[in-house]
Amino acid sequence: MKNYVVETIRKAQMVQLLAAGKRLDERALDQPRELKVETGVIPKANGSARVTLGNTEVIAGVKVATGIPFPDTPDKGILMVNGEILPMSSPYAEAGPPSPEAIELARVVDRGVRESKMIALEDLSLIPGKTVISVFCDFNVMNVDGNLFDAVSYAVVAALKTAKMKKLKVKDDKVEATEEVVPVPVKKTPVSVTFARIGERMVVDPSAEEEASMDMRITITTEDGGNVCATQKGEASTITPAQVLEAADIAIRVGRDVRARILEATK
Repeated sequence: MKNYVVETIRKAQMVQLLAAGKRLDERALDQPRELKVETGVIPKANGSARVTLGNTEVIAGVKVATGIPFPDTPDKGILMVNGEILPMSSPYAEAGPPSPEAIELARVVDRGVRESKMIALEDLSLIPGKTVISVFCDFNVMNVDGNLFDAVSYAVVAALKTAKMKKLKVKDDKVEATEEVVPVPVKKTPVSVTFARIGERMVVDPSAEEEASMDMRITITTEDGGNVCATQKGEASTITPAQVLEAADIAIRVGRDVRARILEATK
């Protein structure tokens, strides 16, 4: 989503504004765009959510099934996050196999969910080494206007927090489904906050226009206690230790507000 001609030409103006603490859309440097979270948008899914962050829009859905555990984690269930940036979402998105950007997007969101211990995977083991519960969360980017990392993360987290499944029991080494419906064992609410550095200043929740001019991107995910559980840097430029600490402080503060919005939408 880079190299927009117009945005590149405007980078000098953007750097000048940021040096004065201003942004093109008049937000403060640490101010995210308006966030809306809607749940239950896919009736046939075990859980689902639609998130809009500014004009960026993402839909996520959860499917729960039984499966075979990975050999190195025989006593834990499976969690997988995958997704697609739909061709209609941006003039720069193309049909076909997932782009490197889409693969990185899914991996960063997956890492934030996984490293926060959001899902108690040990509670999804039915017959160790043989049968576990698999939780698949797929997302579709409906409209691209910057900061897909956070928009996708919020949609995936909201969908997982509302996901329900039939309670399973083991009898005579066989798995049987009951009629009781229970929630997926969610323990945490991870929240990612993404920054773009343009020139010497960093901004929260970069728009598409800002992303087109950024020198460096960093995504920091925190869990409920405010602890940082995952970090991912993007783009070729470097970041200083002081900038990392500054970003972490902001991620904790902004993440607290975003988490409250997600909890309100999924209660």
